[in-house]
Amino acid sequence: MTKMFKTAFLVAFVATIAANVQAEKKVVCYFGSWTVYRPGNGKIEIQDINPNLCTHMIYTFVGLNTDGTIKIMDAWADLSDGGGKNGFGKFVARSKQGGAKAMIAIGGWNEGSAKYSQVVGNPELRSQFVRNVVSFLQRYNFDGFDVDWEYPNQRGGQWSDRENFVALLRELRQAFDSHGYTLSVAVGAAEKSASQSYIINQVAEYVHFINLMTYDMNGAWDNWAGLNAPLYAATREKGEQAKLNVDASVHYWLSQGAPADKIVLGIPSYGRTFTLANPDNNDIGAPAAGPGTAGPYTREAGILGYNEICISLRQGGWNVHREPQQRVPYAVKGNQWVGYDDVESVREKCNYANSLGLAGGMMWSVETDDFRGTCGQNYPLLTIMNEVLRGSEPSNPQPPPNTSTTSKPTPVPTTKPPSPPASGICQKEGFIRDPNDCSVFYNCVNVNGKLVEYRLQCPDGLAFDPNINGCNYRDQVPGC
Repeated sequence: MTKMFKTAFLVAFVATIAANVQAEKKVVCYFGSWTVYRPGNGKIEIQDINPNLCTHMIYTFVGLNTDGTIKIMDAWADLSDGGGKNGFGKFVARSKQGGAKAMIAIGGWNEGSAKYSQVVGNPELRSQFVRNVVSFLQRYNFDGFDVDWEYPNQRGGQWSDRENFVALLRELRQAFDSHGYTLSVAVGAAEKSASQSYIINQVAEYVHFINLMTYDMNGAWDNWAGLNAPLYAATREKGEQAKLNVDASVHYWLSQGAPADKIVLGIPSYGRTFTLANPDNNDIGAPAAGPGTAGPYTREAGILGYNEICISLRQGGWNVHREPQQRVPYAVKGNQWVGYDDVESVREKCNYANSLGLAGGMMWSVETDDFRGTCGQNYPLLTIMNEVLRGSEPSNPQPPPNTSTTSKPTPVPTTKPPSPPASGICQKEGFIRDPNDCSVFYNCVNVNGKLVEYRLQCPDGLAFDPNINGCNYRDQVPGC
């Protein structure tokens, strides 16, 4: 073998290994099932998810009953029984179109911790719960289960939760292995929380991967404007605040025995917002009077989806800054302040994950990426994650013609700039149709104690139907 041939062979071999490593990286996509109720262009259907951008798709959430059974949170949205929307079935089918694994998560912030502490702390109930999980996965054809208990030994939990959590994961893994199911966890990332909740090396032993929730480092619970998910600490930060970033969290988990190849780095597709106490004082750390104004889609003070942020930035008036040490952007307009991630910061975080040999990246959550491409490319944040982690930009598979479960398409209303709350049409929160034009309706949102109306309009030929809180064919809408 000549020297030149050996060199060429070595280059090709290394390139092949690198490509295989990228191909094995995980891109975990969480989907908030309640977002099918969002208005206008914020509403997402399961068919809008691009499964080729995900290696694992996780449907959220189911809950826990105190007898160890699984609680269906929204039977009409999740199941097909009684004419429901069959969210479970559609989600599993959509994932298979792109070769992604379909998983379901239990828990979340709203579930709290007390029930989990009670069930998991009782060996008999815990064993029953494990059997119920296996039966659930078999019934609905999911490929795996994500445990999002927020958080052991916190929020109504107790110290013994830490060991009982490990026992739960061990028993789940033993039951899963014979069926080929995947087991993952979503965990609090920062040391202050993680040190209270987890025996990290034992948690890592039993799961296939760990979704590290490296976001919500700062938010409206603070009285000052802070970044949602900074990559690194800034020199101005001291003490615990200097640990509230991606880098410190990852290194804490590594130091406690979590293998790098099981850590999936969490990346948010949303920002945390603040209303500044003084618009002229708008740097990081500026005093805040409270959460920022709610967005038209997410409709929650203190948070904006990336799809809402990018539209706002295009409309103008915002000053965008990129924190040079913490490597993420923030934007200011008047007294409104938002810290978020964009394509550039997501690219850097994914390169960071690669540099440490992490298992990949996770997005919370796909429906607040710009999934419609309103600001340009569809799913810009998920796309850059795939380019960096997997070395590809997958296409979006189209569903076969016979997979439609309805005889008519579900139209999506288009949004217009919010109207000033001057007409008095909003008397309570929710949707209301314009009395003079069936195609026009309003989303009435409580913002800082005042009802603000957002004017929306259905596409041509459609009318707003109060019975479904969405646009429908005009001949199907009473009174139109």
